[in-house]
Amino acid sequence: MKAITLAVTSALSLSAFAGELPALKLDLSNLTVSGLSSGGYMAGQFHQAYGDKITGVGIIAAGPYYCAQGSIMTALGQCVNKQDGAIDLKALNETLAQWRQQGLIAPETAIEDDKVWVLHGSMDEKVIAPVTNALVQQYRDWGVEQLTYINDKPFAHHFPAESNGTDCAVSEAPFVGNCGYNAAAEMLNTISDAKATETDTGELYRFNQQELGGEFAESLAETGYVFVPQSCTEGNQCQLHINFHGCKQYAEAVGTDYIEQNGINDWAAVHNTVVLYPQTTASALMPMNPQGCWDWWGYTDEHYATNKGQQVQAVMKMAESLSRE
Repeated sequence: MKAITLAVTSALSLSAFAGELPALKLDLSNLTVSGLSSGGYMAGQFHQAYGDKITGVGIIAAGPYYCAQGSIMTALGQCVNKQDGAIDLKALNETLAQWRQQGLIAPETAIEDDKVWVLHGSMDEKVIAPVTNALVQQYRDWGVEQLTYINDKPFAHHFPAESNGTDCAVSEAPFVGNCGYNAAAEMLNTISDAKATETDTGELYRFNQQELGGEFAESLAETGYVFVPQSCTEGNQCQLHINFHGCKQYAEAVGTDYIEQNGINDWAAVHNTVVLYPQTTASALMPMNPQGCWDWWGYTDEHYATNKGQQVQAVMKMAESLSRE
């Protein structure tokens, strides 16, 4: 297996870098993904694009797949904090049916047995409840039975954590809420079949996304991050979880605070699970993405929500590169 040269750091600090990422044995047929806000939309898109490889998905504070329908106006008018009428799930599903026939997304049979965990905080004013309700209904329309929906917790718009982050009632950088609720563990215990081990340590590495993501990574940041449990450096086969951050939550804006505080790494260290944290970057023009969001409305191209989308393909290439023989 080919080792990939990357900078490495402990999970506590980015003050020093040394070494290279060890060769990893990853099961890419049993992926899990998650995301918050725009990252939640991206997790849904990734699920549809690679449903044959993904077995579980966790989505916090996001709406239905292809909600924006390629339009920033629709995204802002229907899919975040206001709605001009209900989201037309029937129309969205008709588009999906066409894309399935064209091989642009996975067949419905590839996702109906997957485990889906969705959370919407009752104090979230950035993405309103009807938007996330529509996401849950969409998964039900697709025949997904292993569906968990948490919508009765007093959380603002952030990733709820056990003891890290800012005031649970406030949505502010790094958008991790100190809520006395371990959303990472609740989510991953639901969507992943990884078993607990006696190992509880690991390291956070950074890598060049432009190298691993190739030509499709043009709209992404130069640097991405990956958490590797100690057990995964010793030749053991491990699972891979991919987490997509939200808007204004990319590393150039908040450093590694989100990555280190959300609780995912703590769970992953015990469960032989490598965690890939791909990163966006903000841009004022071409593409216009001033808040560093994932593309869920079409700022990269018209294929953004399918397996032909630039960001979707870039992240899958990163995952494959981490486990390349």
